Amino acid sequence: MTDVTKEQVLETLKTVRGPDLEHDIVELGMVSDVFISDGKVYFSITVPADRAKELEPMRLAAERVVKAMPGVKGALVALTADKKAAAAAPAARPVPNPPHGHAGHDHQHDHGSHAPQQPPRAGKIGVPGIGAIIAVASGKGGVGKSTTAVNLALGLLANGLRVGILDADIYGPSMPRLLKISGRPTQIDGRIINPMENYGLKVMSMGFLVDEETAMIWRGPMVQSALLQMLREVAWGELDVLVVDMPPGTGDAQLTMAQQVPLAGAVIVSTPQDLALIDARKGLNMFRKVEVPVLGIVENMSYFIAPDTGTRYDIFGHGGARKEAERIGVPFLGEVPLTMNIRETSDAGTPLVASEPNGVVAGIYRGIAAKVWEQLGGQTQRPAPTIVFE
Repeated sequence: MTDVTKEQVLETLKTVRGPDLEHDIVELGMVSDVFISDGKVYFSITVPADRAKELEPMRLAAERVVKAMPGVKGALVALTADKKAAAAAPAARPVPNPPHGHAGHDHQHDHGSHAPQQPPRAGKIGVPGIGAIIAVASGKGGVGKSTTAVNLALGLLANGLRVGILDADIYGPSMPRLLKISGRPTQIDGRIINPMENYGLKVMSMGFLVDEETAMIWRGPMVQSALLQMLREVAWGELDVLVVDMPPGTGDAQLTMAQQVPLAGAVIVSTPQDLALIDARKGLNMFRKVEVPVLGIVENMSYFIAPDTGTRYDIFGHGGARKEAERIGVPFLGEVPLTMNIRETSDAGTPLVASEPNGVVAGIYRGIAAKVWEQLGGQTQRPAPTIVFE
């Protein structure tokens, strides 16, 4: 099997007509740079924002013809908006539906769910079957955000909820390693992706689609496209909560999630020291500006207990996140200690809440999860779900 090239993809896309039905989308300059990795093709099609829904059949047609190419294992295609696209996509006759296109998907709802259905904010499209989407964020890297996110998700699961986790870090996905999941996800009808699973969590990450050592060098529009497709074109099924592990900082990916996804709230992770808190404030302010409620702050690496003597050491100081939460008037969700077990289980892909469910730290994470769910207005009354692996 020969590797497909960008030139071959572009030549194939010339068979897809643009909105004027006279010129193809390549000729009209609507196709972004094409990225190919491990037989999967990624690109976006630029259209006017107000015509995105109308032009969805064009996206489906482009996706279909690329997937049919020899050597292509899959395609990730999205519509992106650009003011310049108004000239490339003039108002014209409606684009006809492709012969075998799929206009979308819908999940069957289970009336037994008690998740609080968050009304989508203006301009934000929800995900069928998901009760609440929450973001776990930090203003900087190195504060243990991903470890907190995965243990928070497992804590919500342990408290009796149906939970999924989306790894929104395109450049440095960590969920495959943290949850010890390998392999590639399968697809339904060549489009909808089945999430991966472990420990009862449904999981989606760019790390499942590209090799671990592949350098992702995408620009903003491609990152946005990939994030929204991993969210909306995955068969999540019925979930009470979807936890989104955000990339560190306040860049394109964070703004995409905050502005285009109906987030029910955000959890901010910080360490106690002043420098980390300064960056945490940036993340917090970003969510406030886009009207996403801050569910609370977690102080990670709050203190260290020496395993040999039991002596406590406040390596990074202590209580800074609690004081910051009180200062700005948001809930303080809890203190997570710095322990060897957290580091070892994270590296091994056996998170503490799953591997040591009766341990002290697992209890802390479950407590944080309970406070988060309380902030969402939910109740944890159902028994833990039974997960069947096929």
